[in-house]
Amino acid sequence: MTLLILAQIVARFFGVIIPSSEDFAGWLLSATIFFGLAYTFNAGGHIRVTILLSRLRGHTRRWLELVNISAGLLIVGYSTWYTLYTVYESWVYDDVTDTYLVMPLWLVQMPMALGSLFLLIAVADNFITALRGHTPGYISHEAALEGGE
Repeated sequence: MTLLILAQIVARFFGVIIPSSEDFAGWLLSATIFFGLAYTFNAGGHIRVTILLSRLRGHTRRWLELVNISAGLLIVGYSTWYTLYTVYESWVYDDVTDTYLVMPLWLVQMPMALGSLFLLIAVADNFITALRGHTPGYISHEAALEGGE
């Protein structure tokens, strides 16, 4: 992505335009973001508001954490289903991009759907961990990032 943008900058200096470079850079940026979601979640890198949770201990905190991860699982599950369905519809209807370089739309949407699926797997894994009574991985990493425990 960086090389593509730099090539476009250099090309413009010489009066040349690289067709669809902005489109490819945007698509690569989207892929980068969505492929990084699951890793960032497991590493405790997503922003969480823990004002209430940080004041709770024991079973109450575990129960509320399980409620939170359940809500997250439902939201990510719906998002994953929706993005996968959108890719499927684009494939069925042979949708294409509305850019200079015509690409199958499902191909451009696929990284978003796969990244959502990877995030769903990560959230489900942490949900199962929490159900078993263990500390989910993202909480362990949060404590390390904060300098505690």
